[in-house]
Amino acid sequence: MIAYLKGTVLEASPLELILDVQGVGYAIQIPITTAEKIPPVGQNCELYIHSVYREDSASLYGFVTKSDRDFFRLIIEKVSGIGPRIALSILSKMSVEILQNAIFNQDTSLLSQCPGIGKKTAERLVIELKDKVSTSNQSLNSETSLASSKANYSNSKYQDAVSSLITLGYKLPEADKRVSKALQNLGADVPTEAIIKEALGS
Repeated sequence: MIAYLKGTVLEASPLELILDVQGVGYAIQIPITTAEKIPPVGQNCELYIHSVYREDSASLYGFVTKSDRDFFRLIIEKVSGIGPRIALSILSKMSVEILQNAIFNQDTSLLSQCPGIGKKTAERLVIELKDKVSTSNQSLNSETSLASSKANYSNSKYQDAVSSLITLGYKLPEADKRVSKALQNLGADVPTEAIIKEALGS
């Protein structure tokens, strides 16, 4: 089973990457949040892989970090009704950090915004993964950590601020980083507008 690949980017699109590994081209499905971190064509790239083998097909799913790959595995292995394709869509909509925060805070309305996720599926995500997220993610257990700060903040306001920056042209990782920094600087008891203004100035 393939768990890791290192090679040269041959082709790249928002949802698929072809990686040249010593003359062999691997077609790897990736979420948009991973595509944003992929280096340009011709440069080296390392991906952590989740492999799915069936009688008539084989699929590879790639992620820049091991933690993203492991969270993808957690979703498809622990939550009934969610397979690799839906999990890929979920991780294309939101970063792992935002998803973990939503699950930890039982924010089913935020989770329901992900493609292929209705209210019942969002509830299953929370039920099946809440304890696993809270125990496996050390940052959520630290009062001084960024994730803990997010946990004390309104998910809807946080998501609105991130969405506003994306609308203004920022990529998801950069928008997430700026809003996170603004939240740390201002604290939780501030309106969304103040968070956006601080994020744009950071």
